[in-house]
Amino acid sequence: MNLKKYLVRALHRLQKGPGYTYKELLVWYCDNTNTHGPKRIIKEGPKKKLIWFFLTLLFASLVFWQWGILINTYLSYNVTSSLSIGFKTMKFPAVTICNANPFKYSEVKPLLKELDRLIEAALERILQPTPGNSTENMSLPLDLELWNQIPLVLIDEHDKDNPIILDIFETNQTAVDNETAMDSRANKKYKLAVKLCSHQGSENCTYRNFSSAAQAVTEWYILQSTSILSKVPLHERIRMGYQAEDMILACLYGAEPCNYKNFTQIYHPDHGNCYIFNWGMDEEALNSSNPGAEFGLKLILDISQQDYIPYLSSAAGARLMLHQQKSFPFLKDQGIYAMAGTETSIGVLVDELERMGYPYSDCTVNGSDVPVRNLYSQYNTSYSIQACLRSCFQTHMVEICGCGHYMFPLPEGVNYCNNEDNPGWAYCYSSLRSSIKQRQICIDSCKETCNDTQYKMTISMADWPSEASEDWIFHILSYERDMSTNVTLDRNGIIKLNIYFQEYNYRTISESAATTIVWLLSSLGGQFGFWMGGSVLCLIEFGEIIIDSLWITIINVISWCKGLKQRRARARFPDSPPTVSELVEAHTNLGFQPEPVGAVPGAPALPPEPGTPPPNYDSLRVQPLDTLGPESDAD
Repeated sequence: MNLKKYLVRALHRLQKGPGYTYKELLVWYCDNTNTHGPKRIIKEGPKKKLIWFFLTLLFASLVFWQWGILINTYLSYNVTSSLSIGFKTMKFPAVTICNANPFKYSEVKPLLKELDRLIEAALERILQPTPGNSTENMSLPLDLELWNQIPLVLIDEHDKDNPIILDIFETNQTAVDNETAMDSRANKKYKLAVKLCSHQGSENCTYRNFSSAAQAVTEWYILQSTSILSKVPLHERIRMGYQAEDMILACLYGAEPCNYKNFTQIYHPDHGNCYIFNWGMDEEALNSSNPGAEFGLKLILDISQQDYIPYLSSAAGARLMLHQQKSFPFLKDQGIYAMAGTETSIGVLVDELERMGYPYSDCTVNGSDVPVRNLYSQYNTSYSIQACLRSCFQTHMVEICGCGHYMFPLPEGVNYCNNEDNPGWAYCYSSLRSSIKQRQICIDSCKETCNDTQYKMTISMADWPSEASEDWIFHILSYERDMSTNVTLDRNGIIKLNIYFQEYNYRTISESAATTIVWLLSSLGGQFGFWMGGSVLCLIEFGEIIIDSLWITIINVISWCKGLKQRRARARFPDSPPTVSELVEAHTNLGFQPEPVGAVPGAPALPPEPGTPPPNYDSLRVQPLDTLGPESDAD
């Protein structure tokens, strides 16, 4: 069947009479659609027809404009937060306790001996406004090579446009510089800064200024001690820290006694040995039987404040944190201090956060879709954004500085930074830490967890023990710790902790989609019905006219192609083809006789026998001209 005829019949079956031109189709649609407006365009007079045309066009534009706004709102994937309150038996949180001082000074003193002598001599020079009062000449020679790796300097602020930088232990300064330094210290016109260079002796240096000399001394001591301790093996650092049996004097969970063996030990670079209760790594997490102080965790700790490192730990107390089971405790960010000589009560309320995942928020379930390698996975802990940020920073530190920072876990095959092997590590670390670009890269790479549990704490404190009871309490605790009949504990080293659920009510803050597909469809239909009086069926009618228009377009294209082919054929053969009579006449003039039907082409013609009737030319088959041989053409 001819393709055009098939398409025309198919179009007729689909349209049932709308016509075969665009105009006929448009008129048919306006006359039969259920949408208000188009009917009035074809049925009203010329003036009203024009008015209705503009009204229809205006309201159709408003519909599409509103649809665009609604679709854009839906694709923005906004969320709404809802708060619900529940009541159930809850798991007791994991409790991490550390000493504010990471190492016992008696154990680590041999490693920090030269460092302590340097800072003591530097403080003498800083605090003596006039020469001649210093006692440093009476002591042993100082290790200035250790000092010159990361020196402290004085910055004279008499002339802010041209500040004078003076090294505290510089020996080749002129008398004028020394006099200026003395005057500056006497008049308090100087600032203490840490000088950081890309390598020793380099002019590529930066100065970290501090408003107080106490801050500068602490920062300098941390950088220097970090370099020294990074070379100490892990088992030695654990040995130099506070042991569980010495730190945890008493433990009671609800009505059940416990001791230091119920705690899991981990090494934390900021706080040394830390101990976690109810971490849930080896055993099931404990449930709290009832809310209230009597059903929580009670601890008595000894922080041994007399054995603190003087220039490293300026705060005294215990650092503690409540967190989920199997999560790593980041005490520097989320921990709190418990003060010595007090009983600290911590009432806990639980907030559960439930975030929606992609595309509503960029959160992760377990960190598997985060491009940063989690260096804290060696502890078998769950993913957290704090672990991701620190892992990202350590990765950049290794790539840029060639070594890892002591405060973060190391990737495989990398060593910690120190002054001997990496002379410019402090300069590189300071530059990286203050780099906004590097910080933003890590923020963009890491994701929040979709589900999180937060513990809100209400803290109250009281002096403990009281003056009336401290004598017998210290006697008993001293005897239980080291079997001593003498009092070896005092108020400056003892802390009592009470950690408990205030109530079993917990709050769940959950996210839900602000716009759903049902909201989108109802909003689209509402706008279409309000401005055009239409419905879904009207949209189907509009789709029908589009299909009919495509059919008409296909038919027109086929007709155009066929007409083009015929025009090309006429251009190639401009004359009309010869008729049968013209061909017979041509053959007769050339001396050829038409061959009867059934004759063998090319056989010699025999003379007719006597009495044979004349041939019937109506049954003759005319041989085409193109079958004539070259000999006939020659004749």
